[in-house]
Amino acid sequence: MLGAESEAGLEWAKVVDHESCIGCHACTTACKSENEVPLSVTRTYVKYVDVGVFPQARRAFQVTRCNQCAEPPCAEACPTAAMFQRDDGIVDFDKSICIGCKACIAACPYDAIFINPEDHSAEKCNFCAHRLDMGLEPACVVVCPTEAILVGDINDPSARVAQMVNREPVSVRRPEKETGPKLFYRGAHQTTLDPLAARRPEGDLFMWSQQLSGGHHVVAGHPEHGTSAASALLSYDVPHTAPWDWRVSLYTLTKGIAAGAYMTPALLAVAGIKGAFALLDWIAPVIALFFLTITGGLLLWDLEHPQRFFLIFTRPQWRSWLVRGAFIIGAYGLVLAAHAGLNLVGNRPDQVIAYAAPFGAVLAALTAVYTAYLFAQAKARDLWQNPLLPPHLIVQALLAGAVVLLPVVEYVEPGSANTFFYLVGGLNLLHLLLIAGELTLTHTTAHARLAATEMTRGRYRLWFWSGIALTAIGVLALWTGSQVALVATLGGLFAFEHAYVQAGQAVPLA
Repeated sequence: MLGAESEAGLEWAKVVDHESCIGCHACTTACKSENEVPLSVTRTYVKYVDVGVFPQARRAFQVTRCNQCAEPPCAEACPTAAMFQRDDGIVDFDKSICIGCKACIAACPYDAIFINPEDHSAEKCNFCAHRLDMGLEPACVVVCPTEAILVGDINDPSARVAQMVNREPVSVRRPEKETGPKLFYRGAHQTTLDPLAARRPEGDLFMWSQQLSGGHHVVAGHPEHGTSAASALLSYDVPHTAPWDWRVSLYTLTKGIAAGAYMTPALLAVAGIKGAFALLDWIAPVIALFFLTITGGLLLWDLEHPQRFFLIFTRPQWRSWLVRGAFIIGAYGLVLAAHAGLNLVGNRPDQVIAYAAPFGAVLAALTAVYTAYLFAQAKARDLWQNPLLPPHLIVQALLAGAVVLLPVVEYVEPGSANTFFYLVGGLNLLHLLLIAGELTLTHTTAHARLAATEMTRGRYRLWFWSGIALTAIGVLALWTGSQVALVATLGGLFAFEHAYVQAGQAVPLA
């Protein structure tokens, strides 16, 4: 029995002793029973890796679950504080305020969080906090036949957990993420701790199962060869799904159009381009507001609990870039609506442009670029930790806005059409150069390299190269004045965004 009272400085930690673990899955079944975890998802499971070559081979185990980080990225990314850290260090969750945005899943470097298929809320291992609060040990600790799972106060020198962590060699998963895991492994084989150390079995034929490699599934292990020097074959693991699907890929395009449709003519107006003033009268704000509405619809559609979206505004967790982005988009939408409305009902468009355009242009730029910080907050996705992403999103927004406005310019102010043609062509080329820069820069981690490979030569290669080809077609078609250039450019932007967003999530984390 554990003490139920909360002591000053109490900080729960867990040690899994893999010198004692026999890989029996008792912890998995006990967790499912205690927490009523449905089929197809798990809070904890045992991973198997076969190390060596027959007859000198052995099977290594790893009990995989939430790492109860000292600096939990899931809690930082959660927009409503549905994922939160208790005073005793346990990272817990409140399903009643979860909106199902899946930002916590994208942020977790350990792939420990999932969406419960029954209640559509995020959940994970929480150390059986309800049992600890009653003075009981977690279900997995109680049921383990070899006492391989230990839990205790890491700040209590007399606790067995503290003694093992402070006196014996223990390991944590992915220490480079600097999350401060409080799940420690004693005697774990390195090929089980590194999700890319072991190679996948041929045909994705795992023990007792065949993992699905198509669609939105993330297949465990390295697709070609493990990163370990030892011969290691992943024999059993639990499949996962990527948190964000094509709706997020499309949202990046519609948001770029919404930002660029206002930002592009605003910048051209500063440069003295006559046609830009005509667009800023009311056409650009209306077009931007239209695509911003579509963006909001896609964001709501992607939520597991869209009816709870208002919680972002009523109980915001300000470290989350999803919250910051929601307020930026909201403010941008209000400026667009005010600009369009005043110009449609008033007779002083020049004054409206003079007052609204500076605010609108700044908010448009923030709308375009905040996604880079949202992606960077997903610490699990190394491909997205890219310093070129903010300027690239600005270029994409300007390009998308110019493309959408070009047919309108030819009708409203034909004399400015050539300026927009040159602008679209130049931005297309700059977009291609930034893609080349992102791909040719050295990827400093195995995860980033594998994600880039998945994008250019793996499962998303058709999307990626289609995006490159359509962008090139858009540049060439501009010289003929064909409207094909506009369709090809927008198609190329979406294809590239889809490849980039999905490839970033295609690397196994557990």
